[in-house]
Amino acid sequence: MDFSTLLYNIGEQLDSEELASLKFLSQDHIPQRKQEPILDPCMLFQRLQEKRLLEEGNLAFLKELLFQINRLDLLGTYMSTSREDMEGLHPGVAQISPYRVLLLRIAEDVTKTELGDFKFLLKKKISKSKLEDSMSLLDIFIEMEKRTILGKDHLDVLKEICGQVNRSLLTKIREYEKLHGERRMRLGQNPDEFLKEESPLEMQDTTGFPEGQDGQLQTSDKAYQMKSKPRGYCLIFNNYDFSEARKNIPKFDKLKDRKGTEVDAETLDGTFTDLHFETVPYWNLTAQEICNKLQYYQRADHSKRDCFICCVLSHGGRGVIYGTDGQEVPISELTSYFTGSKCPSLAGKPKVFFIQACQGENYQKAIPVETDSDESKSYLEEDVSCAAATIPDEGDFLLGMATVDSYVSYRDSSKGSWYIQTLCESLRRRCPHGDDILTILTEVNFNVGRKIDQRNMGKQMPQPIFSLRKKLFFPTD
Repeated sequence: MDFSTLLYNIGEQLDSEELASLKFLSQDHIPQRKQEPILDPCMLFQRLQEKRLLEEGNLAFLKELLFQINRLDLLGTYMSTSREDMEGLHPGVAQISPYRVLLLRIAEDVTKTELGDFKFLLKKKISKSKLEDSMSLLDIFIEMEKRTILGKDHLDVLKEICGQVNRSLLTKIREYEKLHGERRMRLGQNPDEFLKEESPLEMQDTTGFPEGQDGQLQTSDKAYQMKSKPRGYCLIFNNYDFSEARKNIPKFDKLKDRKGTEVDAETLDGTFTDLHFETVPYWNLTAQEICNKLQYYQRADHSKRDCFICCVLSHGGRGVIYGTDGQEVPISELTSYFTGSKCPSLAGKPKVFFIQACQGENYQKAIPVETDSDESKSYLEEDVSCAAATIPDEGDFLLGMATVDSYVSYRDSSKGSWYIQTLCESLRRRCPHGDDILTILTEVNFNVGRKIDQRNMGKQMPQPIFSLRKKLFFPTD
């Protein structure tokens, strides 16, 4: 049977509970907000195809999904795959995180009575209006993740509740923590094994160069090659919860959580997915965790990819961004991981960084805004850039800062930041017309510069810093 018929036949045999489990397992690849319109399995399959997780000839992710919800009959009938085939899958090849699988297994073992106990014990942490009677345990886990009281390395609240509701569930958590901890320790000590087990699967290149506005093919001496699919990784570091920094560092006692940053993260994810990048979101990482992730991608093989993008949404100080623990990471360190000598498979390829974080304490005006600096004076966000020493002294880097040196930028608590929202809108509108990134960023400067905080007459001007040697296009085809 053809590919579409195969997916249709599989979808017809999945019920609503199984669909909910599939959506939950796909959470790391499809953000929750984009899952809400998905009402049947075929819609989920379509979204997975858009993410390039499901393609004709590449059914690996679908096989994992069906295996984890125990639909071995569908695996055997439609994909000639057995339980033994899936149980022998190498951990580094699996695309569904062990953390998601753990939560699904817990949800499967909880009775209706125990589910009620879960809701009762969570009333102090999640408002009663959010804990609806119809909510499943997977729904509750999602609410807990939104409030950052649950995560792959944050299981304390879950363990506390499981210890009161059903102590046998703690065994599953302890097994996960043991395997997860041992594997992280082993991989951290052996970089070669780290890459062997952890580097994401590469996808096949396509052929041809993008076309410019004049319809002529861009040649490699004038424009960076941008033909692979995916084009490259797009990391999105999204730090919202700074309670740890407030607790442990006295000067951060008034540092607020970054309301509205989730809108920026989702907009970036959708924009760069549509531009054929493989987006990888990270929420609420400490400074060391951010560096660890960047070192991981520094060691990864980018030889089949044409570009690398890193977006950072966080609080910051002059020349640095903050992890959720309040520790600093110099912007120059963020970019330095990807020089030609440290990341050979990206040598000669464009490395793009977009930073939405305060870089100082100066204000264009003394206005009440919500700040991403280490002083909280606001309702909007402030960003400034320190142009010196933020990109390596070699070609092929682009650093997009939300504002010029020593000035603030704005973040709306419900609509996201001026800079990120304007950037993504311009990319979506102008990339299909063949405009290069510097032309687009010039328009971003113009459009952000026209905005004004009507209450306080505050303004903002972004700033790109670059050492690109060629024109950089993001073709949409």
